[in-house]
Amino acid sequence: MNNTAVVTSEFSRVARFVWQELKPRGQWLTPFNIISIPIILIGLAILYFRFVYGIGAVTNLNQYYPLGIWIGFDVVTGVALAGGAYVITFVVYVMKMEKYHSIVRVTVLNGLLAYIFYAGALTLDLGRPWHIINPIIGNSFGYNSVLFLVSWHFLLYMLTMAVEFSPVVAEWAQLEKVRKFLSSLTVGAVILGITLSILHQSGLGALFLMAKPKIHPLWYSEFIPVMFFVSSIYAGLSMIIFEGTISHKVFKDLIGRQNHHHYEEIVLGLSKGAAITMFVYYFFQALLFIHEKRWQLITDAWGYWYLLEVIGFVLIPCFMYAYGVRNRNFGIVKVASVMALLGIILNRLNVTVIAYRWYDVNKYYPSWEEVVVTLMVVFTEIWIFRWIVTRMPVLSKK
Repeated sequence: MNNTAVVTSEFSRVARFVWQELKPRGQWLTPFNIISIPIILIGLAILYFRFVYGIGAVTNLNQYYPLGIWIGFDVVTGVALAGGAYVITFVVYVMKMEKYHSIVRVTVLNGLLAYIFYAGALTLDLGRPWHIINPIIGNSFGYNSVLFLVSWHFLLYMLTMAVEFSPVVAEWAQLEKVRKFLSSLTVGAVILGITLSILHQSGLGALFLMAKPKIHPLWYSEFIPVMFFVSSIYAGLSMIIFEGTISHKVFKDLIGRQNHHHYEEIVLGLSKGAAITMFVYYFFQALLFIHEKRWQLITDAWGYWYLLEVIGFVLIPCFMYAYGVRNRNFGIVKVASVMALLGIILNRLNVTVIAYRWYDVNKYYPSWEEVVVTLMVVFTEIWIFRWIVTRMPVLSKK
């Protein structure tokens, strides 16, 4: 049999295998399906009107408020929540902490899906989606713009995560030679990915340096890039704890009993890292607060709102993490992870939406269509994550 025939035969086998895997599995009438399917269908209908009649037909965005929740939540917040991928790959492949190796695949999958969907959300937010190529090629913005750098960091990081996850796909498709080749690229992809991720996490913050007059002084700082990067570390760790807790209940049949026990130790390790990083973040916030003499800014409603974010959703969950680790209290740790995630969401939305042009009388409020489409993006990502996890060797090698 010649090489062409061998390749054709192998391709036919893989095609038949994938076709079989596309068939639905399990029950359809689950609470998640009942809630998510109607929202996804309504979201698709809204997107039809968005692309036919323009972005103004379904959003409350305008020239004064160009950053709505599609950017503030889907992109700016979502990128921070996906930070677990670069943190865990750094810990495993650079620091050689094999204890966390069992969660590398699922963490990279979460990060990859998050970036794919958040990049897709950018096309929804742009009034003219076909102009999304401009920042990448330097058109209109130039090669020295922050947006040019962030775009390339974003694009290259998605490619590196795809390379990091590709051995799982090859293993699933039973392509052993391909898997070995792709596995040999992992370390290089990880190193490049860590570098890119650090750059674009801080780069997103750098985008807001040019919006100083429009962001409330309590949330604006010349160190926004540093704060975005540091907060993305504990955001990623908290997201791993939160998603891992759910996955270990939903996909418990895919995880061995030994891995369940190991995961408890992993959670404690992640919680310790989150507590330390949150304390560093809070320390930086305190330094900025004192150095920039913000005392007079915390005597009104905006000041109380700021204190709620920094103390209620940073300092308190930081201590909760520390207490949970010290006393091996997993309930406290899980609550702390939720509070930390809420704090990240609140911080990013404060910078991009809530405290943006805080002085205006006519503030921006997202339309119901924007909320539904955001939920559609999240639910669709969960659907694809579930499909991959139940078929590919993500949570445990098959």
